Amino acid sequence: MESTLTTTPIVRHVAELRALTGKWHREGARIAVVPTMGALHEGHLTLVRAALARADRVIVTLFVNPKQFNSPEDLAAYPRTEEADAAKLAPLGADVLFAPGGDEMYPEGFATLVRVNGLDQGLCGAFRPGHFDGVATVVTKLLNQTSADLGFFGEKDFQQLAIITRLARDLDIPCEIVGVPTVREADGLALSSRNVRLAPEDRAAAPALAAALHAARDAIEAGGPVEGAIAEARAAILTAGYSGVEYLELRRADDLARMTEATAPARLLAAAWLGGVRLIDNVAVSPA
Repeated sequence: MESTLTTTPIVRHVAELRALTGKWHREGARIAVVPTMGALHEGHLTLVRAALARADRVIVTLFVNPKQFNSPEDLAAYPRTEEADAAKLAPLGADVLFAPGGDEMYPEGFATLVRVNGLDQGLCGAFRPGHFDGVATVVTKLLNQTSADLGFFGEKDFQQLAIITRLARDLDIPCEIVGVPTVREADGLALSSRNVRLAPEDRAAAPALAAALHAARDAIEAGGPVEGAIAEARAAILTAGYSGVEYLELRRADDLARMTEATAPARLLAAAWLGGVRLIDNVAVSPA
């Protein structure tokens, strides 16, 4: 549904949000939430469109969560573009932008941490200690605060998606977690708010990450050895100009267990550094 609004209404307090969602539930509306940290791009807007297709009311959240940053410098550098974000949402028809302040989310004395053991190990979790505890904690709060029936998350952050799916199941949160396929630029680069930090020459080299993953996927699905496909992909990424590959692994799609053979639906996941910017990506791999 297209909207004639020039900006999306902003709610900043949980009590106000719950008054709205309570009214919507009494009316029989199906509510969806799209959690974000702002700096919205087409990937986020694709999540919103997916939510609008399945729900009567859509809440987009905007909160730059300090608990999922590994350094104060990264937190300070994260873009804050709330006004522009609200304007981008308005034409889509999102009902509310929930943009709480830090004191609203973590009031004085806040002492609770949500941890999903196992799924937070390895991959990004090995290089960003505590990051997924911060993600799990804030998402648990957002699902409860919005009382959403559906929650939409991008598959680009596949480990995060797996963790959120598990926490909703384990904590009996009555919200269906929906994964939405990665949105890519025309040259294959996965959309990310980090992409704007790439220098022009690095931006030109960036699609090599996706290209290497897709080539490795094709080799594995054709029956080639996983180890060899991963080695070739790593070499291709470094040859393209990336300064380092943090990880490049094949994992089961359902529980992120390591795999040496593609015997079940899987994901090939990678993180690599280019021009001082950390990029992540993943592709689905079908059993050989």
